[in-house]
Amino acid sequence: MTRNPELLSINCTSCGAGLDVLGGGRVVVQICPYCGAELDALDNYRTLRQFDGLERPKSPLAIGMQGTLFGAEFTIIGLVEHTERWRGRVYKWIDHQLFSPTHGYAWLTLENGHLVFSRRYRGPGWISERRVETSEHPPTTTSGGEAYRYYETTTSAVTYVEGEFTWRPTLGEKTVTISAMSNGAMLGFSQTGSERETYRSVYVPKADAEAAFGVSLDLKPYRTHPLQPFIKGRNYDFLVFASLVFCVLCLVMAMAFTSRSGQPVLMNHQISAARLPAEIEIPLKADSKLTQISFQSDVENSWIYLDIELIDPEGQPVFEAGRTIEFYSGRDADGNWREGSRFADLSFRPEKTGTYTLALDVPEQGLWQGRGVGRVPNKPFNQIRINAQTGLSSGLWLFGLGGLFGLLFLFHAGRQWLHQRARWSGTDWVDED
Repeated sequence: MTRNPELLSINCTSCGAGLDVLGGGRVVVQICPYCGAELDALDNYRTLRQFDGLERPKSPLAIGMQGTLFGAEFTIIGLVEHTERWRGRVYKWIDHQLFSPTHGYAWLTLENGHLVFSRRYRGPGWISERRVETSEHPPTTTSGGEAYRYYETTTSAVTYVEGEFTWRPTLGEKTVTISAMSNGAMLGFSQTGSERETYRSVYVPKADAEAAFGVSLDLKPYRTHPLQPFIKGRNYDFLVFASLVFCVLCLVMAMAFTSRSGQPVLMNHQISAARLPAEIEIPLKADSKLTQISFQSDVENSWIYLDIELIDPEGQPVFEAGRTIEFYSGRDADGNWREGSRFADLSFRPEKTGTYTLALDVPEQGLWQGRGVGRVPNKPFNQIRINAQTGLSSGLWLFGLGGLFGLLFLFHAGRQWLHQRARWSGTDWVDED
């Protein structure tokens, strides 16, 4: 016989407890939450069997709650707990059976503090276990304009049942589900015994679920769910685009400023080691343009320390500085090697017009005769060549600003990349070398 569609409540034929009838005409059994009796909804709710000693899982959603999800009003009519054991670990999730008089049946799954809405789905080709096991790359399928890629295979068992169902659940009954995921949804190819079903699942944000059912949900997710959407935040796209554009613009401008050659005011002025200490005159203008004095020496497996002082046209010291020039080369078991540099420089901005005096000396110098060293001269150096250029420009600040914009771009773009990585972190697909 069929169930009376006008029936709104019954008394459990096993324990007498009052039970609401919520699930529509396709319900075939109802399981009493008080005594665990399975009642035949198609035969006057006679007791079929007894589920004893079941521990009810904790869920913030209860049978009888009503809420509007994706434009349809649903009622929670049943609750099923699934348990998976894999590599010594236990995973549990709770499926809430939903019923809508206008949209039929669906599931609202609670797993690791996340909610997922699922419905039966038709269209994509079936992904079988054999296909997964024999594929060299993650199996894929396409449906509704979305590309789905293999995510995982789960084998779970029913460990708790309560409420109304459109099939006869059995404790310990195994279901193998192969999941494939797109950017916003997941397809589940489930097989229980000889029965096959395909489900399409989407993520339900906590705020949407609370608004739908009118309750406050104490959900505490501890990891990113595979279907959890990336929350961009305000002006995300603008910030990513603008930070990238300004980063490139700053770097181009910095390179343009840095590449300016300026005007030479001293060209290839050579001083031999025998003439040190020495004084060199450099004519400069008080235009506050960047001026660079560079030094080059013929050191070879040796080093020299330059003692530098610059005096302005009025005889006042502008600065005192020191620079080390050192260069080493040789050969070892790994081949030829070199390190150090034969060049040094310093930069400043002249504040007065006139002839500046560069006082130069080499108070310290030395040779190096280490293992594997190449040619070692008789003395550390023979001469120093000096050049000076003015009218230079520095791109240092623009390089720094470009770096900041680059970090801003990486931060925002990286958040999305990390989110995608977290979504796929739970896949059980392993690429074999």
